[in-house]
Amino acid sequence: MDFDFQWLLIGLPVAFALGWLASRFDLRQLRRDNRDAPRAYFKGLNLLLNEQQDKAIDAFIEAVQNDPDTTELHFALGNLFRRRGEFERAVRVHEHLLSRADLKAGERDRAQHELAQDYMRAGLFDRAEDAYRALEGTAFETEAWLALLALQERSRSWRAAIDIATRLDKSGTGSYAPRIAHYWCELAEEADAAGQAADADTALRRALEAAPHGARPRVIAGRRARAGGRHEEAVELWDELATMQPGAFALVAADYAASGEACGRHEHVRTQLQRSLERSPSLDVLQALGRLDPAGQPQRLADNLRQQPSLTAAHALLATPPRPAAGDPAALDLVEQALARAARPLHRYRCAACGFEAHQYFWQCPGCLSWDSYPPRRVDES
Repeated sequence: MDFDFQWLLIGLPVAFALGWLASRFDLRQLRRDNRDAPRAYFKGLNLLLNEQQDKAIDAFIEAVQNDPDTTELHFALGNLFRRRGEFERAVRVHEHLLSRADLKAGERDRAQHELAQDYMRAGLFDRAEDAYRALEGTAFETEAWLALLALQERSRSWRAAIDIATRLDKSGTGSYAPRIAHYWCELAEEADAAGQAADADTALRRALEAAPHGARPRVIAGRRARAGGRHEEAVELWDELATMQPGAFALVAADYAASGEACGRHEHVRTQLQRSLERSPSLDVLQALGRLDPAGQPQRLADNLRQQPSLTAAHALLATPPRPAAGDPAALDLVEQALARAARPLHRYRCAACGFEAHQYFWQCPGCLSWDSYPPRRVDES
């Protein structure tokens, strides 16, 4: 059979024309898709800046549908879901990213970090811990260890917190010695509550090794000594506290005075309290001094009131016999009651980090979980 070259001459131009048309169609479609994706992305960004999160989410979903391979759009969408509290949807977005085989290593680590934050915000702490531990050896390792440290503090797993804080301390990201000392102090208090005195002694020794000048280990050790009737030892421990951490000495001033009386070191304790009062005026120290020297207390309170006017000090002065004024006793009682009511909300400690106020002194703020953020002075004394 003879081949007709005439058909070849006709078919080649036709095939070329069809191929050219197909390529033009694909290029046009691609350009249209590429235009649509940025348009939807910028629309979502604009809505987000205008705090219209619902509409921004819709725009980002549209952008993701137009270009499902764009990782940045997925990250933006996942973050939006998390900020709105839609944690399940945020988890799905980041899990979808992690399931992609073509995802680069850096973006995979980022998706893992985002997923860990989703679990953390959702309160799924077990899953969050596993997700953070999977970031070991990545660029997010330090952030992961910090998050894990917060998790251990939240669950009061102090030994695990010590391990993580020690690791962070060795990594050069900062000094975690004060935190480690607090963790050992927490363990000491738990051991004491369980009647395990030897374990408490060990924990306090480790706390002092971690932070040799720390206030809390000496406060706890002194109180344990006083509770055990070892008043001489308590006085010596609190003498060290007054030297190393004079600001924190006010926290144990009343116990210090009581132990001084119990072990016969009345004059030594009175001198130390007087020295502390001159260094750092404090109503707690004043009241402890009044226990040892009641006769001079009204004058001391009056002097303190002149130096540091406060409702708490005024109430203390009015409540200390003899009365400082010779007016109507009934009127003085009314003044005392009014001052007591006004001073009550001010007779609190305030966290320097978040402003959380409490009648009790805390080593770790219950509000923001910061350590050593409470000045050892009440609100109206600062």
